[in-house]
Amino acid sequence: MSRLRSVGKAVLVVAGLAAVVACQPDPTGGARPPAAGAAGVPAFTGSARAATRSDVALSWREGCPVHWSALRVLSVAHWGYDGARHVGVLVVHRDQAGAVLAVFQALYDDRFQVQRIRPVDEYGADDDRSMAANNTSAFNCRTIAGTTGMSEHSYGWAIDINPMQNPYVRDGRYDPPGSERWRNRSDVVPGMIVHDDKVVRAFRYIGWEWGGYWTSLKDYQHFSLTNR
Repeated sequence: MSRLRSVGKAVLVVAGLAAVVACQPDPTGGARPPAAGAAGVPAFTGSARAATRSDVALSWREGCPVHWSALRVLSVAHWGYDGARHVGVLVVHRDQAGAVLAVFQALYDDRFQVQRIRPVDEYGADDDRSMAANNTSAFNCRTIAGTTGMSEHSYGWAIDINPMQNPYVRDGRYDPPGSERWRNRSDVVPGMIVHDDKVVRAFRYIGWEWGGYWTSLKDYQHFSLTNR
């Protein structure tokens, strides 16, 4: 997420998102993916194509720090909380497309579970709605809440993974609403990201940093090229 959030905004979204949060599957009770090397399990598949204007109809606008033509749409296989194989879609900067594909191949091979991976446009380019759905997403041209500075998501250089199990925490507040259920980071559940785990190491390998290491706040869902 990589942004400061006002108390007022957080309060406003709680009521509207409560029903969505209540519907989120509990990963602790979900099925597990088939073991590596199991018969009949398909290998990772991933691809990249040039973005079109319609791909980012809501998440890109004039004045964004990168042009929409500099973006790439990735298709990545991943393991869901139901233990089944799914194919998700991410939008990232073209310079990072190959590296991000490599990360998601590593996560697939390691059987890391991701509930869903959809472009933020499917949530009206609304970060709150995307997080409430526990959606993993990347590009979204927006400012850091409460400031005029641009989020690293605006460059296609940041990805938020499983926001519900990996919340944004500042001054004791958890975002998205309901994510405080996973405040105990030592009680590791599927989809959770913790210190030096396979997700952190995979992103570190491509030069991206984790918001879970920040000191003034924790953004456990957030990885970025610039560590912002």
